[in-house]
Amino acid sequence: MTKYLISLMLISGINCQYIYGQFIVPIQTDRPDQTECPFIVPPKHFQVESGFVYEKTGKGESRLFYPTVLFKYGVNTKFELRVVTELITINDYAGKTSGLNPVKIGFKTKLFDEKGILPATSFIAHLSAPVLSAKKLRTTYYAPDFRFTMQHTISNNISFGYNLGAAWDGETATPAFLYTLTCGFSVLPKAGVYIELFGFAPQTNKSDHRFDGGITYFVQPNFMIDVSGSVGLTANAPAYYASLGLSVRLPD
Repeated sequence: MTKYLISLMLISGINCQYIYGQFIVPIQTDRPDQTECPFIVPPKHFQVESGFVYEKTGKGESRLFYPTVLFKYGVNTKFELRVVTELITINDYAGKTSGLNPVKIGFKTKLFDEKGILPATSFIAHLSAPVLSAKKLRTTYYAPDFRFTMQHTISNNISFGYNLGAAWDGETATPAFLYTLTCGFSVLPKAGVYIELFGFAPQTNKSDHRFDGGITYFVQPNFMIDVSGSVGLTANAPAYYASLGLSVRLPD
């Protein structure tokens, strides 16, 4: 049983290792892939998932996140509160712009447990607040985003996750639809790898599609590190990104 449970620690944002008795479930994160996991932070626990990201968006253009941070608090077994902050430096044709992106405030709620062909499913929603941002990065309007996140256990050491949703940019009324498809593999008791396809489909522009992959490692049950990277698959997608992340969970 222990061997089976350890094999579920998959990097596809799932990281599912269930240990009974006096131990708690090891940290389960929404990073480093783009596929958010369907699992809720344990009640009365506070979790921080941070990442430093360098993204090459075009010739002579780039973005540096230093860092992007997701703060999560488990209210109960079916609901968590979420806050997303991003310190960013943008280099483009207009020059260099640095500061705080609009802060996102939201929640995740559990909808279904995995049962047969029914995937583990949760719903995530955020609202970005222009007032909580650097003036140069402030959007005109409040901007919502949402997604349904699903996960299937394929075997003892393979899992498949996917998201479907939409996001608004705070400037127009038209959303960009989003999708993610990720497959995670447990390779060692404390390590996993993933590969992923994800993309965005704006209503008024061409879709962009990307491929990424990475590695996670559990230093301790409540502390995880990760390394990941992505390449663009279409002409309008960023050329690549590279990321290093740290995630920690603390009791209330």
